[in-house]
Amino acid sequence: MPVIFLDTNLEKNSDNDRGLTRYLYGGDAAYRLAQEIILGIGGVRMLRKLGYTNIKKYHMNEGHASLLAMELLKESKVNVEWDFQRVKNACVFTTHTPVSAGHDHFSCGLVEHLLGESFPVEIIEMLGGNDRLDMTLLALNLSNYVNGVAKRHGEISREMFPGYSIDSITNGIHSYTWISNSFKWLFNKYIPGWTLDSFTLRYSLGIPKEEIWEAHVESKKLLCDYVNKETNIGMNHDVFTIGCARRATHYKRIDLVFSDVERLRNIATQVGKIQFIFAGKAHPNDWPGKESIKRIFSVLNQLKEHIKIVYLGNYDMELAQRLTAGVDLWLNTPQKPLEASGTSGMKAAHNGIPSLSVLDGWWLEGHIEGVTGWSLGAKSVESGNDQREAQEIYDKLENIILPLYYKEREKWIDVMRFSIAFNASFFNTQRMVQQYVLNAYLH
Repeated sequence: MPVIFLDTNLEKNSDNDRGLTRYLYGGDAAYRLAQEIILGIGGVRMLRKLGYTNIKKYHMNEGHASLLAMELLKESKVNVEWDFQRVKNACVFTTHTPVSAGHDHFSCGLVEHLLGESFPVEIIEMLGGNDRLDMTLLALNLSNYVNGVAKRHGEISREMFPGYSIDSITNGIHSYTWISNSFKWLFNKYIPGWTLDSFTLRYSLGIPKEEIWEAHVESKKLLCDYVNKETNIGMNHDVFTIGCARRATHYKRIDLVFSDVERLRNIATQVGKIQFIFAGKAHPNDWPGKESIKRIFSVLNQLKEHIKIVYLGNYDMELAQRLTAGVDLWLNTPQKPLEASGTSGMKAAHNGIPSLSVLDGWWLEGHIEGVTGWSLGAKSVESGNDQREAQEIYDKLENIILPLYYKEREKWIDVMRFSIAFNASFFNTQRMVQQYVLNAYLH
């Protein structure tokens, strides 16, 4: 599949225009709208220049690209008639954001200033809102199929946009990319053909437990050796290792596990040793996110005599692959209901790593208590309670997870096998794309 990049940094462009694709998040509303004009309108015109004239479906991810639909509407105009239905039949829209503030909107004055007379303001107001251009409403009004990225997210989206038909297709991750080399070797041995059919990973229940453990130990040693090389912290291959890596923003609550430092210290000294590996970048302007990282560094020094904690820099895809394959438990603590889907826990599950996670996003569908991992908080959509959920982390580590890992290794490996068989076999891109084809593209 061709991947085409749009870039304004060309000599024939003005200095101002050349910088419009320089930053993913940056500038004011005018800068942001200019980027979305390039993506939506420029994207269609770029496709036409490259000879893609017979495209059956256009798939817009989030509202950033929804001006694409306006460009299609302009193309389909016959005399004075706007062919709304033709455009709707060609457009698929996936929304990713479960909070209103995450949906872009621009004043009609700014839209008119940047687009000029390209589109009549009354058409934009009719499709995108009365007093402003709401990019999500524009996409909703010009798409025949709309979906959220998890079942719960679909429910929340229908509440946010009543009157619209919004389906759900839960995200998945690319199995071959995220499975470690040791598990690839194991799956090649016991599940031939798994690379062509991710659903066959359910047969991992038949793989001998000792070989599952050996594959995990190999990945864990690679991770610990990498961390020790980078930080000289002295991570131990035999110590229970908890991983947490994601964009560091306030609602992700990456520091929730350190709400009660003394209790965590007692668990590590009296129940079983623990070590933590964190990674993830904060947006340059996200000060609460930066404070979360600073909090972890503060706790790191408080606990260094009893718990090894490291925060790795330069978080990228390669580091994410090491982490999701090499830890023993994946920790995910977002504030409900702000996790539209999440995918890091899926990546861990492909390597037999169970999750301890808030019941939100994909985990509502992948969680079976004590089988594929453990839950935090209730299933209800109401926001979680920081103090209560932190105590639940400690309770489950102390009374269930650590005793299982250190004293009942056979049962722990059962959880690892179930994580692969139930979650990796379903939460993958093969299943996801099949659902898009059947539910959206052929719709």
